Amino acid sequence: MHTDRDIQEIACQQVLLKDSSVFSVQWSILPLRITVGLTTRRLLERYLTHIRRATLSAIRPAQSPGGIEFRLLGSRLSLISFLPPEEADGVLILHICGGLLVQSRNCHRGELSFSLQPTPAGIKACLQLSDYYPLILGSSTPSPLRRRLYRLTQAAIHRLVTVRFLMRIHRELTGNVTPVRVLNVNLCQGEPL
Repeated sequence: MHTDRDIQEIACQQVLLKDSSVFSVQWSILPLRITVGLTTRRLLERYLTHIRRATLSAIRPAQSPGGIEFRLLGSRLSLISFLPPEEADGVLILHICGGLLVQSRNCHRGELSFSLQPTPAGIKACLQLSDYYPLILGSSTPSPLRRRLYRLTQAAIHRLVTVRFLMRIHRELTGNVTPVRVLNVNLCQGEPL
């Protein structure tokens, strides 16, 4: 029998905003005692390793002085490209700068951020995707079919990969497999994905 203290809670929200950009956030509160030495840079490194594992190496993050690319099957085809990481005030930000999954007219908008913030209950490990314009949506007025297609593909995959990443971080830091409760939160107004 597990008590609430034995359950890892992961908060999630994914919405399509009025301008047809995607906002997605997932976080978990980690006990302070297990986060010694954990930085946003290490969180990013672990995330890149997780992406490769979670996709069975179909997506292979490649780092260079020019940034980070999520490449398909080791080819030079980048699904999503980011500028080099920027760090400020406990947040590491990857600015989107292109890729096959990004609308070309909005390829220099959007970011993926990693943060570690102290809370009374521990450290909040958070991943947030904002101002992302997926190619699947096509335009600022996507059809219901395109919204549904995005919801069933990229949005579902992103949520699954991110939730499992937060589970993996918890397991690696505690050494324990803990039951997980995923909580839907409402930080931003938009159409749920």
